[in-house]
Amino acid sequence: MILPLRDSPRPSTRPVVVMLLVAANVVVFLWQLSLRSSGQLDAVINALGFVPLRFFAWEQMGGAALDPQRFVPLLTANFLHGGWLHIISNMWFLIVFGDNVEDRLGHFRFLVFYLLCGACSMLVQGWVLPGSRVPAIGASGAIAGVLGAYLVLYPGARVLTLVFFFFQVELPAVVFLGVWFLTQLTNGAASLSPAAGEAAGGVAWWAHIGGFVVGMGLCVLLRRRAVPQPRRDWTTRPPRGLWT
Repeated sequence: MILPLRDSPRPSTRPVVVMLLVAANVVVFLWQLSLRSSGQLDAVINALGFVPLRFFAWEQMGGAALDPQRFVPLLTANFLHGGWLHIISNMWFLIVFGDNVEDRLGHFRFLVFYLLCGACSMLVQGWVLPGSRVPAIGASGAIAGVLGAYLVLYPGARVLTLVFFFFQVELPAVVFLGVWFLTQLTNGAASLSPAAGEAAGGVAWWAHIGGFVVGMGLCVLLRRRAVPQPRRDWTTRPPRGLWT
């Protein structure tokens, strides 16, 4: 297991949107914790999480093709989490890598980018498993998009990495993110095995894969062309449904 501790580039602007997204995710998670019964929480996750079968069979179930209720979970699912470890790990990756991506895209375009990556990641998960009734929840499909953008924008950056919780090593971003993506592909392929079951260990691997690839493409379209080059600085710096 590898965990990023910090990266080398220092952004030239404050990561306002990253901080707002972290705050929004934390507030929603605290709201989830405030629900009085597991039945209430299950109902919320089923209503606001992304259920592939419900989305792709919407019209067969009698819904209008462009009914907003069909598309709302593509947004809301990205702000729900299945537990403390789920939200902490997601927010940590967003904080480490999101500030520099926001710096290159600009605040508004970064917000649009993040939400699009999240929605597309859910659609990829649903496209791979269209008959799944398990709601996919979590921010890491959107955050995977941030990682894909980081790979395109900062392939030569250095990432201080904790390896197997024992020692630290400085890795090029292309190596760290390459290992991360290979892990998602391996687990995603394994999740398609009939023996894996549709929950695949509680992780929506294909949402990660889809978000990463979409993020790589979107950042090319949305990035600002003329920006100051960031400086290297190390000193400043129980599951319910499928987790993404």
